[in-house]
Parts: sequence; structure tokens; C-alpha cells
Amino acid sequence: MIDKNSLRKQMKETLSTLSKPLYEDYSYKIATKLFEDENWIQAQVVGITVSKAPEVDTFQIIRKAWELGKQVAIPKCYPKERKLSFRTLSEFSQLESVYYGLLEPIAELTTEVPSEKMNLLIVPGAAFTREGYRLGFGGGYYDRYLPSYSNQTLSLAFNEQVIPGIPVEEHDIPVSKIITNLEVIVPK
Repeated sequence: MIDKNSLRKQMKETLSTLSKPLYEDYSYKIATKLFEDENWIQAQVVGITVSKAPEVDTFQIIRKAWELGKQVAIPKCYPKERKLSFRTLSEFSQLESVYYGLLEPIAELTTEVPSEKMNLLIVPGAAFTREGYRLGFGGGYYDRYLPSYSNQTLSLAFNEQVIPGIPVEEHDIPVSKIITNLEVIVPK
């Protein structure tokens, strides 16, 4: 089986071929399916990353959450400890650009949200299997965070990101659902 770094590189190349109109169309279709999802509808506090192309666009999802009166929690990475914490986000001006151009909450303008307060965690990934396993972006932050999180998880992915297999390790925790532009996958 292909190694994780090669898979990440391959997926990045595949996604970079998506035209802007297709990227927008697919992201919109994914968001529309998410908004109809029971876990989304019931969630009061949603953990979600601020997307960076070519990931599924989450800006429209964050705006919709605010419109619906949901609390949005955005991850902040602590590279020295190699851990994640989630912080409230009530406007995009509370974000700053950190490593690799990722947008994260400014600590002084936001408050920490404990994992048990989040009803739904939207877990990012480079690739996914139909069994719910994900290939992350290589930092291992979610691998370390997920064991302490016990509520609903789901991932958003372009259909191209769903692949037959990825190297699965003992510590890998599958997500409960994957929403793509073509379907909603609920692993058995």
C-alpha cells in the first residue's frame, strides 16, 4: 500500500485540478447536505476548521452557523505541545494567519471551548475511506484530540477524496459520517 506522505501529495495534486467553478459547486453541494443533516440541525456548538483551498470551503458553513445562532469553535494548534484546543469564533476578524497560512483564532479575542461542550466536530482530512478512516494533513493533532472527544464527528470531502484504502494505525479513530458532493457515507 502507498505510504501516507505519497497519498497526501497525490491528493493535493488531484484537488489542485478542480476548477474554481467546480470547487465552488462541490463545496456548495456539500454544505447543503450538511445543513440537512440531523447532527448539524441538533448541534448548538460546532467545532470546525477555517478552510484553506483546496479543502472544502467552510466559510459559508461558519456564516450559516452564526445565522442559526450556533456557537462556532475553531481549532488553535500548539506546536510545542503538539496539541489542539478549540476557541469561540464570532467574527472572521478574530482570526490570524499562522504557520503554512492557516487561519486560527486570536487567543486574546476568543475563549476556549471544552471538548464536552461541542455537540458536533467536523474533522478535516486529506483523504477518507468508506469505513470512516481519514488521512490527516500530517501533524497528528486530531489523532491526539479525538480520543478525548466523545460527541458526534463527521467530515466534509470532495468525492475525489474518498479512496479505497489508506494505511490505518491502531490509534486511528474513524469519523461517524462523511458528506461529499455526491453522497452521505455512513460507515458500517
